[in-house]
Amino acid sequence: MASYKSAAHSDVGMKREHNEDSFLVNEDLGLYVVCDGMGGHAGGETASRLAVQTIERELISARLRADNPFKDQRPLAESPLAEALREAVEGACAAVFRTSRKNPELAGMGTTCISLLMQGDHAIVGHVGDSRAYMVRAGEVWQLSEDHSLVNEQVRAGLLTSEEAKHSRLKNIITRSVGFEEDVLVDVIGVETQPGDRFLLCSDGLSNLVDATEIRDALEQADVADVPSRLVQLANARGGDDNITVVAIERVG
Repeated sequence: MASYKSAAHSDVGMKREHNEDSFLVNEDLGLYVVCDGMGGHAGGETASRLAVQTIERELISARLRADNPFKDQRPLAESPLAEALREAVEGACAAVFRTSRKNPELAGMGTTCISLLMQGDHAIVGHVGDSRAYMVRAGEVWQLSEDHSLVNEQVRAGLLTSEEAKHSRLKNIITRSVGFEEDVLVDVIGVETQPGDRFLLCSDGLSNLVDATEIRDALEQADVADVPSRLVQLANARGGDDNITVVAIERVG
């Protein structure tokens, strides 16, 4: 039976006064989430916190249904867990949007969301915005999520190189977020896991300052319990210009 262990760390960074990131680790559900809030101090904190709470609540509710998707043994391509995670992130989007409509001081708030659901051999990523999911296996690193950002669209269109994108003044403009509108398109990606696989979720406070090979090296060289704080320290040493949140997960069985 597959089993997982994890660790998480969130830090305000070196330049910001408030931490508008939120994260969730629920090992009973096999659920891990990082959200990076936007919309000013109160709005960003509220949006990210409400999103992680809603995703957790929606999946707990799904597990209590008669057609519990967590008990379904079908192959990954047919797994109802992917739709359950998609619906949970969509529910978070609606909750954030409705809250912002009711509270004028929260108008326009939203959040990125990177979520990972581990069940048996299945890893399912639900994704909106530019927070990221990485996987390391046998010395290779893959970015599982694709940034929903203006700069990434420019790279894909051949208008910018990857190196130019790193320094673009537009790099913080995202093209999808949870809660800015009532509905959002959620990307869902599934992976069959193997013993020894390691995963990392992070806000862009990490990925803007630490590259994929450095993330791979940290996941391979350190115990998973030490990875988040080690990577946060590295981002802060390079300026820490944003909040930094890291969740690391390892399949141990």
